[in-house]
Amino acid sequence: MVQTQLNQRNRPLREVIRDTLRNRIFEGAYAPGMRLVERDLAAEFNVSRLPVREALRMLQQEGLVTEPATKGSVVAKLDEDEVEDLFSVRSALEVLACRLAAQRATPEDIDRLSGLVAQAKDALARGSLAETHALNSEFHDEVTRIAGNPFLRTALEPLQGRMHWLFRHVRDLPELVDEHQRLLEAIASGDPERAAAQSAQHIAKYRQQYPETT
Repeated sequence: MVQTQLNQRNRPLREVIRDTLRNRIFEGAYAPGMRLVERDLAAEFNVSRLPVREALRMLQQEGLVTEPATKGSVVAKLDEDEVEDLFSVRSALEVLACRLAAQRATPEDIDRLSGLVAQAKDALARGSLAETHALNSEFHDEVTRIAGNPFLRTALEPLQGRMHWLFRHVRDLPELVDEHQRLLEAIASGDPERAAAQSAQHIAKYRQQYPETT
């Protein structure tokens, strides 16, 4: 079945495998500390070890996989200090992204964000939690794109995997979707200070809740 899915995608194997492994990490199928054996994954996907190795390297760049000595690839762990540091960096960069997005968003950009929020609401109503999480993550990525600052995107890219992993720990999805609606409205207002304040409030709220959701 995995091989059939791979054949149906007009994308490099390494990216399809990376996305599959990433989703398994996000959904808890691969727990922190679990070893990912290159040989076994190649057999599962019915591919050579090269695209699996490349996929694992991409996940390592995202911070979702580590390579401790003699252990090969292992699903990364985030301790309390690392989570705190990640939220601090996220706050600084995403608040800036929202401020810039409010200044630079076109009507088409706002339509795109609105569509993502609407899709998330629909997915939630259908009980598709994984899809809701994915759309919420995509919302944040889209805000970064709209911000239009290549240096900001470069700074955020190595953190995206771990940030999305944090997003998946939020259990109050209806409230999260509502938060994104409010963030969308702040960006659409064209007021950078309003957007920045809404973003800071959004991040702080889930930083406080994070210990309760792990």
